[in-house]
Amino acid sequence: MKKILFILHKATTNPGPIAEILSERGYQIEKRTPREGEQLPLTLDDYEAAISFGGAMSANDYEKSPFIRAELDWISTTVLSSNKPFLGICLGAQLLARVLGATVAKHPQGEVEIGYHLLTPTLAGHQYFNSACYFYHWNSEGFDIPSSAVRLASGSIFENQAFRYGENAFGVQFHPEMVQSTLERWQRTETEVKLPNGHSWSEQIQDHIKYAPFVKNWLNDFFSGWLG
Repeated sequence: MKKILFILHKATTNPGPIAEILSERGYQIEKRTPREGEQLPLTLDDYEAAISFGGAMSANDYEKSPFIRAELDWISTTVLSSNKPFLGICLGAQLLARVLGATVAKHPQGEVEIGYHLLTPTLAGHQYFNSACYFYHWNSEGFDIPSSAVRLASGSIFENQAFRYGENAFGVQFHPEMVQSTLERWQRTETEVKLPNGHSWSEQIQDHIKYAPFVKNWLNDFFSGWLG
């Protein structure tokens, strides 16, 4: 069976519709959590693609978090040399951006993206986003677009929302894997919604009910092109 590698930054991460759609397409999911001491594979020969998910840590934490340094090195030496499809989500996208020489930093005014925010595709991005659309965000940092990459979508708070490097390496700032059970768990444990631009929990739930079906359709379309 064809395998896709999931790199998780917390063992409890719920891949949601990403895992659901890929499983329906006949892919076996293999998960690795480097933060828990699990090693990343030396090659991607046994995998069709790899997806690096989000996490509360920063792509700039490589000096104090060995697993961040290890993943940066792995993306640089293993992923990009393999030419296998790679998708970085939130932290995963920021790691890819850093590997490609771009800066990852907090918003200059201390703003955050928490909740569903509108994305607008660039001219190049219309291949992947048919129109302006809403995706779930939870981030206090953003990435510059690497000089060797192409920006695909922009936002009003963090300008850079998605990019492509080469033909099949993508980074997205948003969370297309979001499910309501994760939102409800975060509601019990997180306080960041009090930060500038953090949407209320009721607004997040209402928006999720409204936009989640679109996001799942977007994932289906994206995977069709990304995996061929």
